[in-house]
Amino acid sequence: MTMHRIRKCLAAGLFVAGSAVVSSSFAQAETVNLGDPTLTAGIPGDGDLTMEQVQRFLADEKNHAELDVVLPKGLDAASGNIYIPEDNPMTRAKIELGRQLYFDPRLSADGTISCATCHHPETGWGAPTQFGEGIQGQTGNRNSPVSFNRILSKHQFHDGRAASLEEQAVGPIANPIEMGNTHEVCVKMLAENPIYTAQFEKIFEDGVNIDNVGKAIATFERTVVTGPAPYDYYAPLSAFEKTFADDLEYLDEEPALAKQYAELKEAAAKNPMTESSIRGMELTFGKANCTACHAGANFTDEQFHNIGVGMDSEKPDLGRFEVTQNEKDKGAFKTPTMRNAADTGPYMHDGSQETLEEVIEWYNKGGHPNPYLSDKMKPLNLNEQEKADLVEFMRQGLQSDFPVVETGRLPADS
Repeated sequence: MTMHRIRKCLAAGLFVAGSAVVSSSFAQAETVNLGDPTLTAGIPGDGDLTMEQVQRFLADEKNHAELDVVLPKGLDAASGNIYIPEDNPMTRAKIELGRQLYFDPRLSADGTISCATCHHPETGWGAPTQFGEGIQGQTGNRNSPVSFNRILSKHQFHDGRAASLEEQAVGPIANPIEMGNTHEVCVKMLAENPIYTAQFEKIFEDGVNIDNVGKAIATFERTVVTGPAPYDYYAPLSAFEKTFADDLEYLDEEPALAKQYAELKEAAAKNPMTESSIRGMELTFGKANCTACHAGANFTDEQFHNIGVGMDSEKPDLGRFEVTQNEKDKGAFKTPTMRNAADTGPYMHDGSQETLEEVIEWYNKGGHPNPYLSDKMKPLNLNEQEKADLVEFMRQGLQSDFPVVETGRLPADS
C-alpha cells in the first residue's frame, strides 16, 4: 500500500488500533514537497553520467525510500486528486531514471526525438508549434499537450486514450510519426547500456522492460508541477476578508485571527495581483463562467467537452468519440489547465489559436455551433476590457515557476 493510499485511509478513519498493520515502509518514507529542486537536479557532476557516479547514487538507500509527496501552495487544494498507482510508488532513484529517459533521444528510432522534444521545460512543458514534430519532420494533427500537473490526472492525451501516465509515457515511443521506434528495440538499446541496466535492476525487480520504462518516465513527470501563483496568495486573503467582513476592525480582540490576517496580507503584498488580473479572476468565477470546466485548484475538471473547435471542417477530428464510440463524445476533448497558460501556446487540441486573445474571442462568441456542442458553451457578451482582464488573469494571476530540472546528464553510450 502506498503512502498516498495510507494517508487517504487514515483520513477516512479506516485504520483503528489492532485492526491493521502498517508496514515498516510507512515509517521510513520521506515527505517531500514537489518542486523541491533536489528531486529533479540530476546526479551531481558534469558531462555524461558515468557508472561510478550512478553506482554511488544507487548505493544511498535514501534514494530508494518511498516518497510521500506534498503539492505546492494553491495546487495543494487538489491533493485528493493525486494519482500514484499502487504498483509504482515514487522514489528519488525512480525520478532520476525517469528524468534521464524523458530527455534521452536514443529512445527514438533515429536518435533525434525525446519526450522533451514536444514537452520541453523551456517551452512551458509543451511545444510552440501547431502540431508536435516527430522523426524525419513528421507531424500529426494535434497540438502537444502540456506535461505538467499530470500527477492530478489519470487519463492522458487530448482524447484520454491512455488510462494512466505510465501508459501514455510509452505510447509515443512506438508511434511511427513521433519517436518511430518499437518497444522491443527501445528495450534492447537500454539493456545494452550498462548504466541504464544498473539502474533498472536496482529500482525494479524485473529490470529493463517497457512497462518499467513507462513507470520511470511517469514518476519523473509527476514531479513537474506549477508553483504558487499570485492568485494563490490573493485568494485566501480575499476569502478571509469576505468571511470576517463585519469583524475586521475587531480582530485585535482575537490574536490568532489577527496574526493570520497579517500573514495573509504580507504574503499577498509580496506576490501581488494586478487590478486587471483581479478583475479577470472575478470574471473567471463569474460572468465568463470559465470554471464550469476549468474547475478546482488546477483549473481543469479533467473531463471532455465539445467547444466547437474544428467542427466546421469536412472531416472533423472527433476526439473522445474515437475512444469511447459514444455519440455524445463526438468532437469532445480534455479541458486543459489555465495555470501557466501564457507559456503554452498555440492553443486548442489542433493548435489552431495562436494567442490567448484568440482563445477568449472563441469563448466569447460561444464556440462553433454543432450538434454536439457542450451546453456550457454560450455567448459571453464580454466587452474589450473584460476580455483583456481575462487574458491578464492567465498571464499574470495564474503564472508561476516550474521546478528547476536538469535536462542533460544522460548515461554515456555503451
